[in-house]
Amino acid sequence: MRVLLLYPNLHGMNMLPSAIGLFSSLLKREGHEVDLFDSTNWVIPSEENFDSDKEKEKNLNVRPFDDSKLRSEIRCTDVFADFERKVGEFRPNLIAVSVSEDIFPIGIQLLRRVKRFKIPVIMGGVFPTFVPELCLSYDEVDMVCVGEGEHAIVELCRRMQKTERYDDIGGIWLKRGDSIVKNPMPKPVNIDENPALDFSLFDDSRFYRPMQGRVWRMLPVETHRGCPYRCAYCNSPSQFDLYKEKTGVSYFRKRSMPSLRREILHYRDDYKAEAFYFWADTFLSYNDKEFEEFMEMYSDIRLPFWCQAFPETIKEERIKRLMSVGLFRIGTGVEHGNEEFRTRILRRKVKNSVMVESFKVLNRCGLPFSVNNIMGFPTETRELVFDTIELNRQIDADSVNAYSFSPFHGTPLRKMSEELGYIDSHTVARSLTKPTLLNMPQFPPHAIEGLRRCFILYVKMPKERWPDIKKAEKMTPEGDRLWLELRNECAEKYMNFQGYKI
Repeated sequence: MRVLLLYPNLHGMNMLPSAIGLFSSLLKREGHEVDLFDSTNWVIPSEENFDSDKEKEKNLNVRPFDDSKLRSEIRCTDVFADFERKVGEFRPNLIAVSVSEDIFPIGIQLLRRVKRFKIPVIMGGVFPTFVPELCLSYDEVDMVCVGEGEHAIVELCRRMQKTERYDDIGGIWLKRGDSIVKNPMPKPVNIDENPALDFSLFDDSRFYRPMQGRVWRMLPVETHRGCPYRCAYCNSPSQFDLYKEKTGVSYFRKRSMPSLRREILHYRDDYKAEAFYFWADTFLSYNDKEFEEFMEMYSDIRLPFWCQAFPETIKEERIKRLMSVGLFRIGTGVEHGNEEFRTRILRRKVKNSVMVESFKVLNRCGLPFSVNNIMGFPTETRELVFDTIELNRQIDADSVNAYSFSPFHGTPLRKMSEELGYIDSHTVARSLTKPTLLNMPQFPPHAIEGLRRCFILYVKMPKERWPDIKKAEKMTPEGDRLWLELRNECAEKYMNFQGYKI
């Protein structure tokens, strides 16, 4: 079998996709021939050369960085023609596409170009899992994988190679005439049994990621799958509920330390990783026994690593010990500064005082950290955003992210947005760094976007400058001019980004 893996990404948007690396490894282990088309390094005309990393840099959400390594393999040729050429030359028996919702439209555009080849297409990922019928409504998609795809992709290729029927494989939904065959979701896989991920098909520039103003050769390591928290803006709660309903088994799992160690050493030795991103919704969900096992496992590796953690899980002793073996940064989420709104709408039950004290722990330890914030939640107002701004003014973070809410399918807030009439059920959400799709009368898109670009100015600059910053929220030529002046002043005077202007 020849299998072409397709990852329809935008430059600067997503780091190395673990799913592609996993499927490449699984399929090669079964003796299949695998190739890859990763659109990250192409300029995609419909996206106007959008770069998520540079967009955050422009809005002062991250430190400025030199992206020459990341752009060293950029291609200016026609991405659609190049994909058509790849398919024509490789002649795959199957095209397997891994998508999140924000890159789904690019995937469809690419697949549309090669439909004449009549090659079966299977699509997997969180988006197809939650809206399989929507994905299958596109002529370019023949099958979707609902849930985890490790067993499904291997079994599908085995049967296709033997020309056996494959319309009864667990987790695969496929078209049959005007109807859809809906096979039940299998139980969650044992993630310790997965092979080390294969990233050999990717361009070398894809191994580099910007962080703290530096570009690192960084690889992702899955430490947990799923999340124990119930945040309404995330799809993890829906994944948990879906698996519990369909299989009776919990979706949330932690990898064993021997499995982690094997993969980490593989990346260090075979891919020359100089840093790791420990991929978990909240890395510090380890209990005391598991934490000690991690410390023992990693104590002789000591390569720099970055992870994410909920503020309420941050403890000084753990942070100091993790720093002693390589922790150089943590990403964490405030999301919203109004406690009542955060509890009622976002399902985040944590007090502002607890978060502020947790961040003081990080400051005492000397650990740089980033704070994530979201604005434009359903029913939110401009006034409520200023509660988030006021909370961030109490936090001494290395970087502060400010995103507009993106109503991804599978999140509880997507359902709420549809019920309130803020978005149509078939609308495909887009990146958090792009303007919102919600049409709320009390907080329209242009107002959200204007406040988003001024978020850091409000957080970092003195309050006597707030009247000027408010004028810079206006999405007009005069507002743009004033925003640029204030942005450059903020970067130099209040953020120590001397000499960096746009």
